[in-house]
Formats: sequence, structure tokens, C-alpha cells
Amino acid sequence: MNRSKSTAAEEVENANTFGSLPLLKSERVWTALDFSWVNVALAIATWAFLVGGATASFVGFQQGIAAMIIGNAVGLCFMVLASTVASQRYGVEQYTILRPVFGVVGVGALVFTVVLITEMGWSSLLGIMVGRATTQVASVATGIEFDEYGLMVILGALVALAVAWYILSRGPITIGRLNKFIAPGLLIITALLMVFLVLNTSWVALLEAAPLAPFDDPQLNFMIAVEFNVAVGVSWYPVMGSLARMTKSPKAAIWPAYGGLLIATLLAQIVGMGAALTLGDSDPTVWMIPFGGPLLGAFILLFICFANITSMSSIVYSTVLALRQSSGQLLTGLHWKWLCAGFFVLPALLAFFPQFMYERFVLFVTLSGAFLASMCGAIIVDYFILRKQHVDLSELYAPGAKSAYHLPGGVNWAGIAAVIAGAVFYLWIYNPVTLETQPAFNVISASLPAAVVGGIVYWILAVVLYKRRGMGGYDLAEPSVAKRSPS
Repeated sequence: MNRSKSTAAEEVENANTFGSLPLLKSERVWTALDFSWVNVALAIATWAFLVGGATASFVGFQQGIAAMIIGNAVGLCFMVLASTVASQRYGVEQYTILRPVFGVVGVGALVFTVVLITEMGWSSLLGIMVGRATTQVASVATGIEFDEYGLMVILGALVALAVAWYILSRGPITIGRLNKFIAPGLLIITALLMVFLVLNTSWVALLEAAPLAPFDDPQLNFMIAVEFNVAVGVSWYPVMGSLARMTKSPKAAIWPAYGGLLIATLLAQIVGMGAALTLGDSDPTVWMIPFGGPLLGAFILLFICFANITSMSSIVYSTVLALRQSSGQLLTGLHWKWLCAGFFVLPALLAFFPQFMYERFVLFVTLSGAFLASMCGAIIVDYFILRKQHVDLSELYAPGAKSAYHLPGGVNWAGIAAVIAGAVFYLWIYNPVTLETQPAFNVISASLPAAVVGGIVYWILAVVLYKRRGMGGYDLAEPSVAKRSPS
């Protein structure tokens, strides 16, 4: 009897942790410090150094620091508001709580397009970065010079994806425990990298270094750098809400999400930017062993490799949850570890094209930012303005037409139109493929106005199409409306 009760309790816990059911307060195990370490470990991975290097293409060291602070601060601000607040308050996985904004079918469409492509791309990049680092260590150990995009890189990336799958299959508790040890080490290593950089160049050389590939217009260079970093901040959206629901209080979610990502990201980006400006390469896999020596350099690279893997695990956890809840009954019965394994198929295939992925890093980040920023704008308006921070859980989980949030066809067309309108505006004012811009871009950039456009479009259409007609559950936020009982 006790064994059956234990089994039943374990099944319920798994349904909450690995599914879309709300977490009870007793199941929210992360303190502010725990979540801070999770975010620090997420932020300080090899990709953060590459962001710094990409920023160095347009601006020098001092302007680059300003661009990174402004960009990340702005992007993280509306990312955190859109992702962590509602999920933490209700303990609900972030894509489940988006059903009122986009509709059940609409959420599925966004998850299987924008979110899935974004997170598969990030996972592949992180794996390839691990492959490059392990290749450098292997070169030192064997004395053989391997191709920076060759077979060794591919094999290292595939092994990294496999290890990330194993960690992910153990669930978010394991991820949190690992990050308690990894995050402090990453902070120390990042500081050491900065020391090595200054000792092997000079502080004066850093301050006076010119940008690598700027345009003729200094203001345009600065705004492109700012915009790129805004997109980096927004790119955390797909993972942050589902991780934040594991926290014990709003303060334990919001401030660690914002501050942990901001501070840790900036530290790594500054090192990457400085390396790119003075050494010609932002990737520490290239210059860490020559600077730190074979033993220390190899140890640091391997540590960063493992940090990349845990970052990948955290990213994929939220995405796989989203895939499960957005698929209806299609993926519900599939075991968690096999569902995770299915996610890694495309990143594993992309790992066979490391040079292609590296060379399109900036384009990938900015294009995904165009759609994610627009999504954030619509979500913020829905939750904070139209619904006044109120979501009825019984209605959120009620099936089909029995839910007050149900709309014909399962799609909230106000939300879908908002994402499209915001993304179109983004690509009009700034084309990341050709780097062509409108004059207004030099003043307002692209991501923030895209979020504003998305929010305004959502507000107008939601009121006209649904709220005035008593559809979409918007009236549940009104004090005069009694709470509906579960259907």
C-alpha cells in the first residue's frame, strides 16, 4: 500500500515537473540564490564571448561596453516581464499560460516554428562550441593540429549533445544542483580570462582598439551594436518562464533572472570583445591555451565546455515542455527522455555544418529577436493591461470550448497578428541580412519598437475582436465578474 502511494506521488510530481500542471508551493524548490546560479551558468557560456566579438565588429571597447549595457538592460527588461512574472505567480509552464494570448492552436504554431527553430539553433551552436574547445585541448595533448571546423569538432559537438540529453533526462532539479558548482567557477574563470587578456596585451591597447569592420556612420555602428545586444537579451524568453516557476517567490524569480543574466552576460561579453579587438578572435577556445598554458588553459576550456552543456540542458528543458503541452495528445504519452532525445535530432544534424552555424551567428540572433520581441510586446499587454495580472487556472486547463479562454479555431488572431506586425516592422526598420536600415533606426533601434508595435496591435485587435464581444476570458479580470467554477 505504501509503495503504491509512493508511486502515485512520484507520478504526480513527474506530471508537474515534466508536464504542464501547475507547481504547488511545496514543489518550488529554488531560492533566489539557486536561481541566480542557474542564470549565471546560463549566461557565461562560449556564445557570450562570441557576442562580445560580434559587437567588436562595429564599435571599439568603450562604446562596446555602453552598447552591451544598454542593449542587454533593455532586452532583458521586457523579456523578464513577459516570461517570469506570470509563470512564477501561478507555477505554470510559460507556454501553457500563453493560451489566452495566442490560443491553444496559436501557441502550438509559435512553439513549433519560432521557439523550436530558435532553441534548436542555440543548442547546435553550444554543441559546436564544445567541439571547438575539446579540439583545442586534443591538439595540445597530441601535438596534432586539427581543423577548426573538422571532424573532431563535429564529434565533440555530438558528444556534448549526448551528455546534455543525459542531464536533461534527470530533470530540472539535477540542472539546479549542477549549477550551484558551475556558476561560481564560471565567474572566477571569466575574471581570470580578463586578467590574462590585459596581461598579454594592455589596458591602453583595449581602450584604444578600433572596431573591426565598422560602417562609415558612427551612430549607425553604435545602434547596430545596441540592437544586437537587445536581441541577445530577448533571446532568453523561450526558457526563462518555465525555469522561473521553480522559484519560491516573485523576488526569487524576477531579480535573479534580470540581474544574474545581465551581470554574468556582460562580464563574458566584455572579455570576448576585448579579445576580438586586440587578438582578432573572441573565441577563448583559440587563445586560452596559448595564454593560460597547456594545463591551466585546458582545464579552463574543459570547464567552460561543461558549462555549455548545462546551459544547453536548461534551454532544452523549457522547450521540450513547450513541445509536449503544445502537441495535444500527440506527445503526451511519450516518455520524457525519448521526447528530449527527439529534440536533439536536428541540432545533431546541424552539428555537421559547424562553419555554416558560426558564420551566421549574428544573423540567427537578430532574426529570432525580431519575432521574440514582438511576442513579448503582446504578452505584456495581455497580462498586465487587459487581464490585470489575473489568470483563472480552472479556465486555463478546461478543455476546448469549456474554457472561458477558448476562441474559435483555438487561435487568438490578435496575438498572431501582433507577432507578425512587430516582426515586419522590425525587418523594415532594420534588415539583418543586408544590414540596411531606416533613418529612425539610428534613434530607436528595432527590438524595442517592434515590441511596442506588437503590444499596440494586440491591444487594439483584442479589444475590437474579442473583449467587446465578451470572448477570450478578458472579463474574468474585472472585479465585478465572479470567479467561474471549474467546468
